Parts: sequence; structure tokens; C-alpha cells
Amino acid sequence: MSINCEILDLRAFQAVVELESFHRAAEALHISQPALTRRIQKLEQSIGAPLLDRTTRHVAPTAFGQEMIPLVRRMLEEFDGSLFAIKDSGSQRRGLITMACVPTAAFYFLPTVIRTFGRDYPHIRLRIRDLTANEGLQAVARGEVEFGINLMGNSDPDLAFEPLIDDPFVLAMRKDHPLAAFDEIQWDQLEGHPLVMVDRSSGNRTLLDAALARANLKLSWFYEVTHLNTSLGLVEAGLGISVLPRLATPQEDHPFLVTRPIVNPVVTRTIGIVRRRSATLSPAADRFIDMLLTTWKRPEQPPTAN
Repeated sequence: MSINCEILDLRAFQAVVELESFHRAAEALHISQPALTRRIQKLEQSIGAPLLDRTTRHVAPTAFGQEMIPLVRRMLEEFDGSLFAIKDSGSQRRGLITMACVPTAAFYFLPTVIRTFGRDYPHIRLRIRDLTANEGLQAVARGEVEFGINLMGNSDPDLAFEPLIDDPFVLAMRKDHPLAAFDEIQWDQLEGHPLVMVDRSSGNRTLLDAALARANLKLSWFYEVTHLNTSLGLVEAGLGISVLPRLATPQEDHPFLVTRPIVNPVVTRTIGIVRRRSATLSPAADRFIDMLLTTWKRPEQPPTAN
């Protein structure tokens, strides 16, 4: 089933949402208020759901309209960017890339690639949404971003996953901690030490718990936090140790912290590119993904110890 709507219908919806007024939106678009109302009604009929809640004093997006806003903004920005690219003389390639990325991968993957990409394509802008694994997958599935850099484990048949790199879980601790004397750590050695873990809403925690359950192992945490950076802060303060992905730990020599590989079993998460199977990427996004694959394609792996 196709949805029949015009670019001006989408602009009308965006203007009403951003200006919170039919009157102000009509003035901004230089059309009459009845014409603006007809465009909104046409868009709602095409989609088959109301997009705006209207009262005599206030207008606001419905729950469905709220979900549509990021997608509409991206579509309009990409459309405008394409027009500018066509009008351009050809000497400067322009465009906009919108992606979702789990924060730990953003720190490790993106700076190197962005630096190289920026030299080759200085007029292509990048919007990076640093989201949790679940939020990132939803953003890709809904079309709010063109692609994502995320964890393997997605079961949505409409999404395709292309692996980039394997990232093992390691133990992070202070350099003066007793376990720092070992070159590698067994899981049972964690017993008796205060353990900092991210909570169960984290994709990393879900993956780790599932892998350990298959090996009949379970971790008993003492501190539970929401963000990996918080766990590192507690470790640095000497309050405990933490199991977390290697990419979430300091990549350079740290004055206080050290990491060690954990074995038997080695638990690894795979990070890769997620995209919608039915969607065609913009030329700019295609070039960026090619550079990502060239730079980070497996089997290269990060070091497992400081």
C-alpha cells in the first residue's frame, strides 16, 4: 500500500508542530489558514490516523504525530539537501547523513571515520543520535535515521545487520586492586569483590546475562547503575570492579584504571551496521558506510588488556 502525500503536506505538519499554531504556521508558509487545514487533513487521510490534537487555544501532536515528527524532519532535510546538491555546480558534494549509534561505539568507531570522511566530503553534514541499543533499533525501524551502529541480537526480520567488529567484555578495576595482578580473570574470581553492573534495561546487560546463563554462571552485583560511564566512575573511586565491553573502557593508558580479559567463557558482543532491508540509502550514507566497513571490518579486534 502506498501513501499519497506531497512535500507541502509534510511541511505544513512540521510548521504547525514547531510553531504550535495554525495561524502562525500559515503565515510562515505564506498560505491561507483554510489551505493549511486542508493539507493537514489530506495528510491525516493518507496516513489513516490523526496527527494533531486541536482545541480553540492549543494545538499539539497526537501520540502518533509525535512518532512521525523525527521521520518527517529527516525526510524534509534530505529532500532539501538533494535539491541543493542538484543546484550545486558539482564541485562540492553536499548532503545530510542521519544515524543512530550506541554511545560506546560512537566513542571508538566514529571519530577516525568522520575525520577521513570530512576531508573527502567537507560539505556533507552528519547528525549522530547516541541512543541505547533498543532505542537505536527502533529509530532505524521507524525510518527516523538511515542506519545505525548497534549490537547484534536484533530479531526484526525487516532489519539487516552487517558485523563490523567483535568487542569482548573485560574486567575494569583500579591498578592497585588485587585482581590487577592477574593477566586474565576467571569468572569465579569476581566473587567477594563489590561488583558494579549496568541495569537490565541495557542491551549490554541482556547480552551478558544470556551468555553467562548458557554457561551456568550468574553475577551478583553490589552497585547497579544506568550508564557505563557511571560504573567507571565508581570503579575509579575504588568502590568496586566492573564487567563492561572493552570499547567502554579508556582506550589509552589510564592513570588509575586497568582492564583484564575474562575467560572461560569469553563473552563478546558484536557491533555492526543496522539498516532497513526495504530502504535505499542516500549516496552520502552509502559512502559513509563503505568507509566504515573499510576501516573497521572484522576480523580486526581491539586489544583485550591495558
